[in-house]
Amino acid sequence: MTNELRYDGRVAIVTGAGNGLGRVHALLLGARGAKVVVNDLGGDVHGGGKSSAAADQVVAEIIAAGGEAVANYDSVEDGDKIVQTALDHFGGIDIVINNAGILRDSSFAKMTEDDWDLIYRVHVLGAFRVTHTAWPHMRNKGYGRIVMTTSAAGIYGNFGQANYSMAKMGLIGMANTLAVEGASKNVLVNTIAPLAGSRISETVMPPQMLEALKPEYVAPLAAYLCHESSKENGSLFEVGAGFHAKLRWERTQGHHFQGKAFGPEEIAEKWAEIGDFNDATYPKTIGESLMSILQGVNSPFGQGN
Repeated sequence: MTNELRYDGRVAIVTGAGNGLGRVHALLLGARGAKVVVNDLGGDVHGGGKSSAAADQVVAEIIAAGGEAVANYDSVEDGDKIVQTALDHFGGIDIVINNAGILRDSSFAKMTEDDWDLIYRVHVLGAFRVTHTAWPHMRNKGYGRIVMTTSAAGIYGNFGQANYSMAKMGLIGMANTLAVEGASKNVLVNTIAPLAGSRISETVMPPQMLEALKPEYVAPLAAYLCHESSKENGSLFEVGAGFHAKLRWERTQGHHFQGKAFGPEEIAEKWAEIGDFNDATYPKTIGESLMSILQGVNSPFGQGN
């Protein structure tokens, strides 16, 4: 058996930890020695209501198993209060798993501004406020592990989820930039796209599929990314039903109209070449992206011919 990865002395915040995947994240970290802030507003899957019962139950489970935990009932929009709970009870913050989320599904034609705004506020603004408050504490300490939670809907798009897809793709962009900014201070940031049974997914999935998509099949990846031994940074993973895969951007070789005037007719003429993924490239950074685009261009950024 491999050596058990433990989190003794680490303080973790898990948002939306009263049910589903967040609950399993919290239980796993708590069982491995982390001091856990179990955050959950206690509302329904559409963002309504409030209750302390869900968070309290998870805290009780962690304590009963010999761990340390405290409940927090604030909305992620009040992320500063969630982080303050960690500071007040445990004296610091080392790990943040931004897991809280809701759904307001609707076709774009029928979507209201409230549907759009509420999804943005919970997923994007909430993750920003929790992370932004924790960020200076991690940087000053020279240690931090942050996991954002995206979705296949954000990566690929999905009917009726323009708001949710927007928010989930936004989290990937936020995580990628934080990974760049935090690297020198050992604050590492990654994103997972989980497929797991939850109060959200149980409304659209049959029981047999929900059994195969246990949250317990996702939490180990998030926990590993939060461990001090993991040096992974700025990466995106799809995970579910025991499947784990890393995603990356792929780009065609494309076509460069160097030094030539061109219009939509020339674009049409070269369309097959522009979209040909044979011999594709895999830019990892904005620098790699820009250099390959500008290679050979007579500009201050290119090498010039």
